[in-house]
Amino acid sequence: MSLAAWNSSSLRQVSARLPHETGELLDVWVASWRATYADIDFDSRREWFLDHLSTLEQAGATTLCLRTGPREEIKGFVVIDPASGWLDQICVHPDQFGMGGAEALIDAARQASPQRIRLDVNADNHRALRFYHREGFRRLGDGALSQSGRPTIVLEWTPGQASSLGH
Repeated sequence: MSLAAWNSSSLRQVSARLPHETGELLDVWVASWRATYADIDFDSRREWFLDHLSTLEQAGATTLCLRTGPREEIKGFVVIDPASGWLDQICVHPDQFGMGGAEALIDAARQASPQRIRLDVNADNHRALRFYHREGFRRLGDGALSQSGRPTIVLEWTPGQASSLGH
């Protein structure tokens, strides 16, 4: 099974992260979260994210990157553990919001973990909640507080289930 797939109409590809792409990945992570929570200094959390990503990947998670254009610039990524189905991160650069990048990343996550995907999302991240609802996720319950101290909601997707997020 290949996780790399081209969308010729938009020159979009999702494929595994390469070791030299850490800087690009960090820039997308900061830009995506800054657009969602402008009151938080995500630049100061770069080191935390690198350590977190390293821990996840050493434990078996895969980082899949959304690449666009002829230079294949990273415009988003998803971190998924294929064994457990845990999706730890999904980020899309703000200049790609609403352009199908998040859908392409969720599709790649579903290929990596076709039986189930679980994640937690900040309860006040309404854009993300609408997206997960459209993608067929259902609410399992409350999650732990996020790194920023915000309440989270645990969501799950399994093949063929209807969304039940109450939106």
